[in-house]
Amino acid sequence: MSSDSSQRRPYNAVADFVDCNVARGLGEKIAFTDTTRTLTYRELQDATCRFGRGLLKLGLRQESRVALLLLDTVDYPIAFWGAIRAGIIPIPLNTLLTADQYAYILQDSRAETVLIAPALIKIIEPILPRLNFLRSVIVAGAEPGAALKVGSLPTHRLEDVLVQGADASLWSAPTLSDEVAFWLYSSGSTGESKGVRHIHTSLIETAQFYAHEVLGFREDDVVYSAAKLFFAYGLGNAMTFPMSVGASAVLLPDRPAPDKVFEMLRRHQPSIFFGVPTLYAAMLAQQDIGRGAGSNRLRLCISAGEALPPHVGERWRDIVGLDVLDGIGSTEMLHIFLSNRPGDVRYGTSGKPVPGYDAKIVGEDGRDLPAGEMGELVIRGSTAADGYWNQRAKTRRTFAGDWTYTGDKYICDPDGYYTYCGRTDDMFKVSGIWVSPFEVEAALVSHDAVLEAAVVAHEDEEGLVKPKAYIVLKNGVAPDAGLFETLKEHVKARAGVWKYPRWIEVKSELPKTATGKIQRFKLREDEAKH
Repeated sequence: MSSDSSQRRPYNAVADFVDCNVARGLGEKIAFTDTTRTLTYRELQDATCRFGRGLLKLGLRQESRVALLLLDTVDYPIAFWGAIRAGIIPIPLNTLLTADQYAYILQDSRAETVLIAPALIKIIEPILPRLNFLRSVIVAGAEPGAALKVGSLPTHRLEDVLVQGADASLWSAPTLSDEVAFWLYSSGSTGESKGVRHIHTSLIETAQFYAHEVLGFREDDVVYSAAKLFFAYGLGNAMTFPMSVGASAVLLPDRPAPDKVFEMLRRHQPSIFFGVPTLYAAMLAQQDIGRGAGSNRLRLCISAGEALPPHVGERWRDIVGLDVLDGIGSTEMLHIFLSNRPGDVRYGTSGKPVPGYDAKIVGEDGRDLPAGEMGELVIRGSTAADGYWNQRAKTRRTFAGDWTYTGDKYICDPDGYYTYCGRTDDMFKVSGIWVSPFEVEAALVSHDAVLEAAVVAHEDEEGLVKPKAYIVLKNGVAPDAGLFETLKEHVKARAGVWKYPRWIEVKSELPKTATGKIQRFKLREDEAKH
């Protein structure tokens, strides 16, 4: 394996993740298991060789784009690595979007083919007439003998594409280390998604920097990520990280509700578990959670997607017996660049920079800020994206030379630990003092009655800005004026007297991205309508 991307050279990422595992004798080892099938490393290698050839026979060429609208099954690594092997660019898509969002992304990306799960066909069929770049559809996991036609487009079964490229002899396209290998669309926590282009070498570098040097991944690990493969966090967790050491991953096609997650932990006994803060909190609310959360082999628990409230990590440690290693990454940097690590956990912080990355805090004028002052987190590392697709102004704002502007407000303490304060767009001032929505939310969810919380700015009758909280209560808790007053006093004591929410509204659920990030901009939009 080589992670040096400083010099342009012939390189295809499939070599470090698929072919090398077969070459070193792991061909018969199970790489992936879903709810109905398993896939060995040799089977994966054969299938990627055939799928890549099959795409070329369908008329795609090197640098063509194929959208992946798939559930987490063993078909996912076949498609992702098969496309990369052929020099064709896979674009994993969120499976929870609306038809209009799919129309935007498919048209924006100019994908020529979409590989889709049968359950998702009905979502895209109405938008097909609006997609003048899409030339064909491939269906994964279609029932044998079922009528197969998606709109008026040529429609193929994944199995037929694999047969069409039946030659499984080893090959890969003549790609380069600096060449774009795949795209991801940003999760949209602050608005419209952007196509983020990543090069071949970034995949192995994130594995080496974080999975190897921070987490200590091993060949005998079994990994389960509740975070899905279609976004950067899950793609690393359940695909590139285990494959980088010849480990195994288990995949769940369904949504990761707590009962499903516990079932996965009990059935597959993973040694490494990846989740998001909202899932950890929901799992802790279940009555039957205990040591290992169902897995006797569990040795690492990781959280990202949004900052982990301290009390959630502490309760997980007390009940499950393991710390939760909280970190932060981004689609633009591909994976985690700040993290707590085994033996060095400071709850309430995102930890320290991961090896391979530099971090600093800058003010609005772009100058470096000293420890203890809040500003924007800026990251330097070789896994930064090549840029946004057709978004020149946003690319220049985010990717400034070697540094990537995250849009996250942070404070770095004198010991070098970074504490999350909120998204730049979410911050607001009360009485001339900055308020971090996350700080108020963390105080709210530390109360026994509150499961989730989101805080936005709201104007009172005099036009002055104050915090307003939207909360989801735990099962069995009834909302009343007494509870609201208790919560306000609780926030005053935990976060500061000027930061308490003047208004509290109970909701059954909060708007989130598929990564678990709260979409405060949607709450602000709802505020503006009233």
